[in-house]
Amino acid sequence: MAYDEGMAELMRSDLADIAGITEKKMFGGLCFMLDGNMVGGVHTDVGMLRVGKERMEAARAVPGTGPMAFTGRPMGGFVEVSAAAMEDDGRRRQLVAMALENARSLPPK
Repeated sequence: MAYDEGMAELMRSDLADIAGITEKKMFGGLCFMLDGNMVGGVHTDVGMLRVGKERMEAARAVPGTGPMAFTGRPMGGFVEVSAAAMEDDGRRRQLVAMALENARSLPPK
């Protein structure tokens, strides 16, 4: 398994009541999409959320977040979330809300 199933279950729980959420294996992990736009996902020991560039400062202020540097360079609009922050319901839900706001601002794919 290339992603942490416990973290995946936390994300599933946070997104369970939202219409249009799908799961897709990509980037060696599991991603959650809203109407075809990425909300976030989980990998081996971290989470990632696509909060959008306009919410980056607020997202980075949440303890346990950092730049998403999957390719070796920071990816604009994405934050990496530590396992501890993913396990903290308050921090994770705050970040998921930012990612959902971003995904809802995009046209469906």
